[in-house]
Amino acid sequence: MKDVTITDSILYIGADDKDLDLFEGQYVIPNGISYNSYVILDEKVAVMDTVDARRKDEWLANLEKALDGRGVDYLVVSHMEPDHSANIQALAEKYPEMTVVGNAKTFQMMGQFFDLDLSGRSLVVKEGDTLSLGGHELTFVMAPMVHWPEVMVAYEKSEKILFSADGFGKFGALDTDEDWACEARRYYFNIVGKYGVQVQALLKKAAALDIAMICPLHGPILKEDLAYYVGKYQVWSSYEPEDDGVLVAYASIHGNTKEAAVKMKEILEAQGAKKVAITDLARDDMAEAVEDAFRYDKMVLAAATYDGGIFPCMEEFLHHLKSKNFQKRKVALMENGTWAPTAAKNMRALLEQMKEITICENVVSIKSVRKEADLPKMEALAKELLA
Repeated sequence: MKDVTITDSILYIGADDKDLDLFEGQYVIPNGISYNSYVILDEKVAVMDTVDARRKDEWLANLEKALDGRGVDYLVVSHMEPDHSANIQALAEKYPEMTVVGNAKTFQMMGQFFDLDLSGRSLVVKEGDTLSLGGHELTFVMAPMVHWPEVMVAYEKSEKILFSADGFGKFGALDTDEDWACEARRYYFNIVGKYGVQVQALLKKAAALDIAMICPLHGPILKEDLAYYVGKYQVWSSYEPEDDGVLVAYASIHGNTKEAAVKMKEILEAQGAKKVAITDLARDDMAEAVEDAFRYDKMVLAAATYDGGIFPCMEEFLHHLKSKNFQKRKVALMENGTWAPTAAKNMRALLEQMKEITICENVVSIKSVRKEADLPKMEALAKELLA
């Protein structure tokens, strides 16, 4: 286990998982994922969440080492998603005097996951309730739909620590040396992105707390420059663009639409675009494409017509954006077709279902292969997009 220092009385007992291919069954995690869990050692002992079943034995060993012969008085369950709750029953059976702490919705879900009799062993908490462990006191703050309905966070006031559940999490094992924002952004928009209003509500509650450290359920413990991380969440959850730039996302069958998309990238750069990213929706990580769509304030969609509609990977991309509440962006459309181009019309129809999307009036419609005669139309579209 990587040595993770919290405080003298709050210890890290989580585990890295570098063997999992897809997080939540769909997100590639080249650098793995961490399942974070913590134990507070005081007059009473509280475990803050468990971990995924894949790391049960390692987690139990970490816990026993931290306890050094002591028992567990409380298990605080902030989130019932299986990557954090899988070992509730195992811990309850190992420590029969332990009380499980959660809110009403927590226990409703718990009964769906486990056949576990907690008669006389459950503590139901609500907004603002506190739990004294001795010198440490936890205050519970409800965070519904960040990103499940039962989620709550806990604030420990003596050491000013926020146990933030999935909030402020990121992909990547704890021993991964990489920029926080990139994988935290991909994690946020693909997992929490739909629930910006609810994240904003939680941020308002957190603003009233004196926080010195954030302990999330995934990713590194945040100890310095907390305003940076909170600022990112403010931008992301309000759906405002993070950077002035363009994502060119293309869906190409035989390579001709790709060639046009690459040319459009060159035109945009020649016209002064500060940053132009490009992604092949058929081959690149879809979650990263979603991340970049939210990151930049402008986007070009270039798609081949397919079966009278849109080439499937572009259609999938747009459905992902819609499900994650994509909004407040400017979009340009390019299509390709040999006999009856319809991709632009169909992409427009999907975009019009989203909030505050400005669609450029100019549309580039290529017939099979881009020709020099298409350049003025592409330049006009780039100019309109960047205006």
